[in-house]
Amino acid sequence: MNILTQNFNTAYHTPPFENIKNEDYLPAFKELISESEKEIDEIVNNSEEPTFENTIEALAYSGEKLDIVSNIFFNLNSAETSDELQQIAQEVSPLLTEYSSKISQNEALFNRIKKVYDEKSKYNLNEEQQMLLDETYKGFVRSGALLNDSDKEKLKQINMDLSVKSLQFGQNALAATNAYFKHITNKEDLAGIPDAILEQYAEEAKERYLDGYVVTLQYPSYVPLMTYAENRELRKELALANGKKSFDRGEFDNQNLIKEIISLKQQKAELLGYKNYADYVLEERMAKSPTKVLDFLNELLVKAKPYAEKEIEELKALAKADGIEDMQGYDHSFYAEKLRKAKYDFNDEELKPYFPLSQVQDAVFGLANQLFGLEFKEVNTIQKYHADVQTYEVYEIQEPKAENQVFDSAHTHNQQSTTNNRQLKAILYTDYFPRKGKRAGAWMTSYKNQFTKDGENSRPHISIVCNFSKPTKDTPSLLTFQEVTTLFHEFGHAIHGMLANTQYPNLSGTSVKWDFVELPSQFLENFCYEPEFLKTFAKHYKTGEVLPNEKIEKIEQSKNFMEGYQTLRQLGFGLLDMAYHTHPEDVNDIKAFEDAQTSKTSLYPVNPETAMSPTFSHIFQGGYSAGYYSYKWAEVLDADAFAYFKETGIFNPETAAKYKILLSSGGTKDPMELYKNFRGSEPKVESLLKRAFG
Repeated sequence: MNILTQNFNTAYHTPPFENIKNEDYLPAFKELISESEKEIDEIVNNSEEPTFENTIEALAYSGEKLDIVSNIFFNLNSAETSDELQQIAQEVSPLLTEYSSKISQNEALFNRIKKVYDEKSKYNLNEEQQMLLDETYKGFVRSGALLNDSDKEKLKQINMDLSVKSLQFGQNALAATNAYFKHITNKEDLAGIPDAILEQYAEEAKERYLDGYVVTLQYPSYVPLMTYAENRELRKELALANGKKSFDRGEFDNQNLIKEIISLKQQKAELLGYKNYADYVLEERMAKSPTKVLDFLNELLVKAKPYAEKEIEELKALAKADGIEDMQGYDHSFYAEKLRKAKYDFNDEELKPYFPLSQVQDAVFGLANQLFGLEFKEVNTIQKYHADVQTYEVYEIQEPKAENQVFDSAHTHNQQSTTNNRQLKAILYTDYFPRKGKRAGAWMTSYKNQFTKDGENSRPHISIVCNFSKPTKDTPSLLTFQEVTTLFHEFGHAIHGMLANTQYPNLSGTSVKWDFVELPSQFLENFCYEPEFLKTFAKHYKTGEVLPNEKIEKIEQSKNFMEGYQTLRQLGFGLLDMAYHTHPEDVNDIKAFEDAQTSKTSLYPVNPETAMSPTFSHIFQGGYSAGYYSYKWAEVLDADAFAYFKETGIFNPETAAKYKILLSSGGTKDPMELYKNFRGSEPKVESLLKRAFG
């Protein structure tokens, strides 16, 4: 009996991670695909006339078990992968793509959907039902339902090829990251690097049975070296290794895969009647068109570039004082940190003792309690896929605390509510530390979406995955301030998922327009810079001393430090993404194409041996193809939304209640309508410019 095909006999029907074997996956996928296809056959073969209930709604609820097993498998393939799991992924991805194509190109099913869609005026549909009907119909059309049989077959093959090649791209990028390490035996070579980081490097060396120190290309290892190492040659060597990942014509090179992926996307777009893949994608985004995206990015570029150039001149002056006349990209973090320390008298390492992971997590839990009435209780009855993972029951209290009630974030964790109206809202998994089987970066994901069926509101299972420094035998996990904002960012996504309160799973939680999805995450980061909130949790892990006021003021003042540079960097990624997906025919040489597209945003000499495209997983593996601009787009939304909170009081219960409606609504309404219902007006780009540049 395959455990993945049975009803999970676990707490809250959560995944039985500890009992799943790798050999369970492939047969489970085959069986569940077959079961899901039978559900589709039942809809198609229903002798009754097509209706909203027996066609649209039945389709929305179909394939539930397959979705859950897919979520388990692909989440683990990102967070706890292995060679065996990656091999299974190569076999499973084409099966799922073929299954998806069978549904989207099922002519009899589409005919039923089209009949309901064409006759929708006769149904008394509410707003969410209307959205489900529209999205279902459009989804089928955009998946090729109106194509002839020959073109449907072409599209099916394209989708299968894309799924395999995108997966391979990510596996190559991860393998290239893991393949490199720098072994250092002379401590003097690591001059300038704080003791806590040296301890981390020593631990890494021990794990590899080596003396001295080991630096890797994993974020918590690489970034501190680039920030603090006085040894310029060492910084150069690491930067070169990082920039060569999947760009060295070696085993894990991704250059040909990039060309193949963008070519397949262009073929798909043309087959479906679009000029290019960006046109295809943006039809279903807030931005609507490549022209609007490029206008948006270029408007920000014009306004941000003078600030960025001024920032770099300041850094070059510092470098020149050290005898460096030709400042390079690998010098940026080192001199940016020097300048920040000179201007604001702190560095990340001296702040880290005030931000132990446990306190920061309690703070974000406390904020969710303050704004949205959520409580978190750690439990050990939910199975985990790794010992580092922690699990929580999340409850909702119907009466959030009053605005003027001071809260202590340390006491919201495990707190039992005194109200009788306390209900389970979600299950939360947290997974914070890097390891060989986990890809780089940070993300929020879902094992199970929220939905309502037969009168029961089925709650979601949400996960946050990060790569923070591991605790050592002497020190807990201590976060840089940037990592503090990262945790708040991912938790913003998690709140979006946990507060979901919709009828249908495919309109629930983060199932919103892609350029709207970053609003909740980026919005929550703003609280990290609010002094009254910071004081509740920024406390020294040894002494309990609250972060001194002057340091808090420096953090607040430093919020926009290097904002011009960071803005140009993001705009460069956005412009490069749009270029790949509007002009794939121009992509002959990956490096030359990348350099041409980012020339307006590049502020340092370009290194001919490095490129970022071969590890640009957001657009070649993830879902940000023709959508990377959405980070900046969402910054306009989050700046405008937080400005509203600042106007009314950052813990104002009425403002929070309106924002909670926006979050819980998922994709049931047009995002601009949701935003205007919350704010009272459309977002203004001036809110972002004012926050960034004053």
